[in-house]
Amino acid sequence: MVLKDKSSLLRLLFKNSKAKLGFSILSFFIFISLFAPFLVGSPTDYVGVPLQPPNFEFWFGTNGQGQDVLAQTVYGGRKTLFIAFITGIFVVMTGAIFGGISGYFQGYIDDFISLLINVFLLLPGLPLMVVLAAFLPLGSMAIIFVLVFTGWSWHARVLRSQVLSLSKQDFVMASKVSGESHFRIITIEILPRMLSLLTSSFIGATIYAIGAQVGLEFLGLGDISQISWGINLYWATNDLALLTGSWWTFVPTGLAIALVSLSLTLINFSIDEISNPKLVSERYLYEKLGKKYNRNSITPVMTNK
Repeated sequence: MVLKDKSSLLRLLFKNSKAKLGFSILSFFIFISLFAPFLVGSPTDYVGVPLQPPNFEFWFGTNGQGQDVLAQTVYGGRKTLFIAFITGIFVVMTGAIFGGISGYFQGYIDDFISLLINVFLLLPGLPLMVVLAAFLPLGSMAIIFVLVFTGWSWHARVLRSQVLSLSKQDFVMASKVSGESHFRIITIEILPRMLSLLTSSFIGATIYAIGAQVGLEFLGLGDISQISWGINLYWATNDLALLTGSWWTFVPTGLAIALVSLSLTLINFSIDEISNPKLVSERYLYEKLGKKYNRNSITPVMTNK
């Protein structure tokens, strides 16, 4: 069974329980991040005694500098999510360009790009990120560059395999014989048939970007003058939160990171359930038999083997 159009794909997506839960959680965090100035006070103002536990005045307590933890958690999502989504876009774009060219043209071009991809795959990601972040100027653009530079290769390998498979299909061969340009074949004939894979790659890259960005900032490699979830954890560590028992300085940020990552993962699973031919056929069979389709097992779209 093949999904006939994008509207049917969207209908199935929003009927999926995992997708509805994932989009609800993600929409909540995007909403409070965008409208943070109208929801909470300034995250940099000194509002009370340092390290106050949660109370009626400060729901999430205060940190070691006497700043509102709730405001810092809400405002922290703005920078973290912005960097994550921008990184996801650029990682997928870079992976699609290199993977698409490699899989479509093959030959010496494929050999060279595959070698380049393999070199980046063999490089130790975390040490490379730390070294680059330490030498580049502090700021969001530097972090985005580091994350894209260290994260594009695996997605390029996955997308190359799919393009290589599609480029051998009859409809691509017919387009080549009819004299269509390579650019049109790739953009019109091949890429639209990879929409679910590209979407899953974007979600995977976004989750990676959140974790990597928070990790770098936690190590002190971000701009500590700004507010983000990673910087919140950095200051919690500096304030010896674990030793002093000030759990409220890092638990809200940790929960926010976990919930956003969970929401993206649920969306990823739902995309697989409605686009994976095996699962689509399984659901179609249940519908024909008049039975309720209920798949509770986790079905990841992509696995790093």
